[in-house]
Order: sequence, then C-alpha cells, then structure tokens
Amino acid sequence: MVKQFFGMSQSGNLKEAVRGLNNPQLIMLLSNQEQFEDHVRELEKMYPKIPSIGCIGMSYDTRMVEHGVGIIAFTEGVSAVANVLEEVSVMPVKYIQRLERDMEKVGGSQNNTVCIDFCSGNDACALTTIYSALKRRNISLVGGTGDAGKVSANGIVYNDAVAYALVKNQNGKVKAYKENIYHQMENYRFIASRTDREQYILGELNGRPAKQVYQDILHVTEQQITTQTFKNPFGKINGKEVCIISIKEVNGNSLACFRQVNDSDVLVLLELGDYRAIVKETIQKIRRDFPNISAVFSVNCLFRYLLFNQNHYMQEYLHEMRSLGNHAGLVGYGEHYNNQFVNQSMTCVVFE
Repeated sequence: MVKQFFGMSQSGNLKEAVRGLNNPQLIMLLSNQEQFEDHVRELEKMYPKIPSIGCIGMSYDTRMVEHGVGIIAFTEGVSAVANVLEEVSVMPVKYIQRLERDMEKVGGSQNNTVCIDFCSGNDACALTTIYSALKRRNISLVGGTGDAGKVSANGIVYNDAVAYALVKNQNGKVKAYKENIYHQMENYRFIASRTDREQYILGELNGRPAKQVYQDILHVTEQQITTQTFKNPFGKINGKEVCIISIKEVNGNSLACFRQVNDSDVLVLLELGDYRAIVKETIQKIRRDFPNISAVFSVNCLFRYLLFNQNHYMQEYLHEMRSLGNHAGLVGYGEHYNNQFVNQSMTCVVFE
C-alpha cells in the first residue's frame, strides 16, 4: 500500500505544511517564487538525505494552494531516488549516466516504476533525453514545467535543469495516463512554415500569416487570441496522437506558442469538448485498470486550471478526482507524458 501525504500552508509556512509528515521516502516541494530557495534549504534541514524534488508552482489535493507552499510525499510502500540532469538548454545528455545509475539502484520495471520530473524549461529536449534512457526499461514518465526557470533536487536549487524522481511501488503496479479535453475542429489542416524553433514562433499556416488565419476562422480580435486558445488551441499530429499546442501571445503577424513548432509540421485546429464527461470517462478508465488505488499524483496545465476556474468547475474537478482515492498534484506550465511535451492537458500516475 502506497501512502501519499499532502500538506499545505496558504501563507507559505513550511513547518505548517510538513506537520504530520513522518518517515517520507520521497518529498515533492511546490512553492512560490519568493520563498522557493529558502524552502528548499529548510526542507533539507528538516529531512536530511531524504530524496526530494521541487519547483515553483501551485498545488492541490481537494483544495488549491495558489501562493503558499504545498508538500506531496510518499511515506510508505515505495522506494525512490531523486536527481537532476543539468544544462537542459544545451546538452542534458551529458548527465544521462546519473539516470542510468539511478535506474540500476531502484531496479524498477515497466509495471511498478514511474519517473516524475520537474523541468525548468526546454522541455522537449529534456524529455527526449530522459525518455531515451527510460525506454530501455519501458518506464513511464509523468511531469511538468515549473515557473521562473528553477527546480530543486535533494536540497540544491538548479537553473536550466530537470529534476527527476524514480518511484517504485514495492507492492503493486503503477500506470501513467494522459487526458485530453479537446478534439479536432471541422477539417482544418495546416502546414506550418516560417517558424522559429528557438522562440516557438509559428509564422504561417498554409502560406498565410498565422494570426490572420486564426482570427478569420474564429472571428476573434487580436486581443482575444490569448484567451481563445483555452477553447481553441492547435494540435500537432504525431502518429495517432495529437499533441496540444497553446498560443502564448501575438507576435506581429505570427503567433508565439508554448511549445516548439517546426516548418512542415502538420497542425489541426482543436475545440473544447465536454470536459465534465471526459473527466468522468478518465476516472472510469482508471477504475477499470485499478480495482485498488492507493494514490494518484497528477499534473494539470495552468490553462486547464484557468479554464476550469472561469467555468466554476475547479473545486468540483478536485472532488471528482478525489473519488479515486488519495489525489494530489501540481499545476504546470506544460505537461510531460512519456516522451511527449504537451499543453492544456492532464497527466497522472496511479499507484495500486
């Protein structure tokens, strides 16, 4: 039986957030920008030598922690190791041996082990690197991007890095899931061009300015584009999968996105589905796979959080997820699912 602990302090008091946390095997720290570095050091003093990873972001169980501090920990039934790959914007592969050694140490396999990661940015590159190692053992990955370009591992703060934890369920299985609340809108298909890979810029769609194409189809003003993306993001066709791409801002006649788009990528336009029904379906699917659930850890996109909030659904959503059992997680700036970096999605790992 895996035991998952969630503690919080809306005011950012770490002592309050860890009250009642005994014998943790792994600690995840979700803090605010002002206190993050202090919290990392403080946590290491309170729980020396306990594997930990952390990032800047909101957290939740049945309640949201928007500005304070949240602690998610596993206290029973797992073995875990935490570490970091540095220089993610340049060459994370230089550090891949750390992950390979850690996999040896944990000795996990596809059915009982998951990798949870917090990234400071340049996610696509970090994920490709991490997943190249995990793939050999078919270990799933669930994670997200934190704010302000910082993460922590084992009491140390890193810029330009990805912190990861390998978590092995000692007495049962684990499985990763991804939830998509969007589907393709009509038959819009585009070939991307004039892209800037570094800046995540999408210049043209089928040879026309991207901003114009988006506005013409959806009849929105330039000012409305950044909120319209909650309802109508782009999707990148990736085999059978569709990776969701959110619009960050308008850049001249181009659109800046939250993930990379390359020349010749095939994009579709997506529209929001019946998310209440889709959440119920996800929960039923998990129940079918797991008659006994001891914990669920999830990463929800910031844009999903904003959308659910606007529609007064966030509280209800957290209660729906709680019906599975102990559920806690992080609001991220991008979600990771195996080797995919997606936007506007939810990824989670379920422990038997």
